[in-house]
Amino acid sequence: MSASAVFILDLKGKVLICRNYMGNTDMNQIDHFMPLLMKKEEDGEITPIITHGNTHFLWIKHSNLYLVATTRKNANAALVYSFLYKITQVFKEYFKELEEESIRDNFVTVYELMDEVMDFGFPQTTDSKILQEYITQQGHKLEVGAPRPPATVTNAVSWRSEGIKYRKNEVFMDVIESVNLL
Repeated sequence: MSASAVFILDLKGKVLICRNYMGNTDMNQIDHFMPLLMKKEEDGEITPIITHGNTHFLWIKHSNLYLVATTRKNANAALVYSFLYKITQVFKEYFKELEEESIRDNFVTVYELMDEVMDFGFPQTTDSKILQEYITQQGHKLEVGAPRPPATVTNAVSWRSEGIKYRKNEVFMDVIESVNLL
C-alpha cells in the first residue's frame, strides 16, 4: 500500500493543491498536520512521519512548500518518500523553481502531473522526459484521428532512444518439453 492522498501546502499549512488517489481518507485530516508539526517543533521532536489517529502524514519540506502524503494503512515509507522527492524533481524540471508562486501559476499542469505520476496510490511514470512528451505547458490540439499515446509511454524505457533499427531481428529460444505419464 502506498499514499492515499498527496497535498502541497504553503508554510502556513494552507492547501495549495491536493489529489486524493484512493478515497479512503478524509481530506480534512490535513488540517491536523500543521498544528501537530508545530507542536513537535516546539518540543524538539520533529519526525518524518506524524500520526494522528489512524492517519499517517509522510512529509518533506522544499523551499517554502510542504509536500505531504497521507495514508491510513501500513505504507512503504521508503516508496512514498522516494515518490515525494521524485515529484519535486519533476516539478523543478517543469517550472525551473518549485515555489508557492510556481504552483499557483501552473496549477493545471500540476494537476495533470499528479494524475499521471500516481495511480490508486502507487507511483507510475515519474520520468520527466516521458511526461514532457504528452504533458506540455502550452495547450496543444490532438489530431483528428484516434488519440495515440507517445511511443515512449508504451515502451516504458526512458533509456532507449527512438528510431534504433537492426539488420536482423532474431530471437533464440530453448524449448523444454516434459511429459508425465501414469
